Amino acid sequence: MLQRVLVLGLNAALALLAVACGGPPAPSAPPLPPAAAGPDIEREFRGVWVATVANIDWPSAPGLPAEQQRAEALQILDLAASIGLNAIILQVRPQCDALYASDLEPWSYFLTGVTGQPPSPRYDPLTFWIQEAHSRGLELHAWFNPFRAHHPSAGRPAPSSLVRQRPDLVVELQGGYYWLDPGRRAAQEHAYAVVMDVVRRYDVDGIHFDDYFYPYPSDNGNRDFPDESSWREYRAGGGRLSRSAWRRQQIDRFVERVSTGIKREKPYVKFGIAPFGVWRPGYPASVRGLDAYEVLAADARLWLTAGWIDYLVPQLYWPTRKMEQSFPVLLGWWTRQNPLGRHVWPGLMTSGIEDAQGVDENISQIMIARGCVLEAPGHVHFSMRALRQDRHGLVAALRAGPYARPALVPASPWLGAQLPAAPQAFVRQASDSLIVRWQHDRASTIFRWVVAYQQRGRWQYELYPGPQRSAALPVLGASAAPRAREGAAPAGAATGAVDPGSRVLVFAVDRLGNISPPAEGRRL
Repeated sequence: MLQRVLVLGLNAALALLAVACGGPPAPSAPPLPPAAAGPDIEREFRGVWVATVANIDWPSAPGLPAEQQRAEALQILDLAASIGLNAIILQVRPQCDALYASDLEPWSYFLTGVTGQPPSPRYDPLTFWIQEAHSRGLELHAWFNPFRAHHPSAGRPAPSSLVRQRPDLVVELQGGYYWLDPGRRAAQEHAYAVVMDVVRRYDVDGIHFDDYFYPYPSDNGNRDFPDESSWREYRAGGGRLSRSAWRRQQIDRFVERVSTGIKREKPYVKFGIAPFGVWRPGYPASVRGLDAYEVLAADARLWLTAGWIDYLVPQLYWPTRKMEQSFPVLLGWWTRQNPLGRHVWPGLMTSGIEDAQGVDENISQIMIARGCVLEAPGHVHFSMRALRQDRHGLVAALRAGPYARPALVPASPWLGAQLPAAPQAFVRQASDSLIVRWQHDRASTIFRWVVAYQQRGRWQYELYPGPQRSAALPVLGASAAPRAREGAAPAGAATGAVDPGSRVLVFAVDRLGNISPPAEGRRL
């Protein structure tokens, strides 16, 4: 939980960046051509975790009717789009179960209240979330817990649970937890098959793992992980690594295999991991805390430096002035472990906000992250509950502050850097607005549109989701209140009036964030 601290003023907090941050900048999209390009279009990954385990964020309770589940999902998506977020990280597999139709694992208890029972009336929640997120211009990343087999908040394991179906792959921990043993090849095979099944069948934008590889000691009564059987088999087969090194080897091989499998199947799907925020105590020198490298067998620095992941979201759940786990100090260290220029986007403990100072700290951390990663900044809020509850005016503070301008997700040029072709754009003058329409020869490959216009002689822009093909821009002085744009959708509403006779530029953005040359709207 975020502790109550004396929050630095923003200028003082940003001054820490001179010491804390460094390392190579992440590659950015090619710069727009000067002159005709229009505005400087902001880029920032603005994500939020939507947790399903224990019904933290969605659905609000197990066993709700399907219609209520969908209604709650739409409320989350509408709020995310209206705030200015551009990515949802949805937990689709909290405990060797599925919040989607799967032949490999049973329907989730957290969805229906009965493990293995489908929602009623039946529908596929992941398909629904993807379609509705994309219609709002939001990326949808599928979040997996690769090795947690059962969470105690789901009661006792059901007959359809993997705990009962494949007891040879599972070990029992204290307090009601069960875990796949990563030291067993068949356990890794199963987890890999589950991930790749979703990659193949669903139009996700990313695959995401959190920090649960080997469990935290607190998940097992502070005892060591009970893998004596698989460890003895390894040693009997001639293995010579220490036990902790052997565990890391299992996780490293799994992460690399998942990375390779995703890119072989769908090269554009991003792979991200959100490890514990401290790699090892003493890195950097002032840092203390749990040794994730040793205790969780999580060598996140290797995954980043080897380029196995496209983005890293270290869970930096501490305030700026937490001396032994300082947010800017840790973020600066992580950005320096990035020779290939992958994305480094910190995880923020937004759910820990308890007062107005917590809101200030949250916004300061967003600005610090922008200073540490100049070319392709980003961050992820944990979790959606804090935004839905609007803790101490957080939503208004984000809208008026760091999210005042909409942002595109940063490009990932190592996944593909070819620019889409420019669209065709047309402008028609109405009594109180400019009606802008656009089309594209490969419209199905376009994820977002940018419509730029002049307001009091300065360039402004709006973002629209891929399925949209038109917008109405209110003309300055034509009415007291801006008119709703044509073809209205929940995301990207026009926020300002356009100069009469303004030039209008339209850009196409593909799902990797590559932006086309501008197309100037032809007057009709």
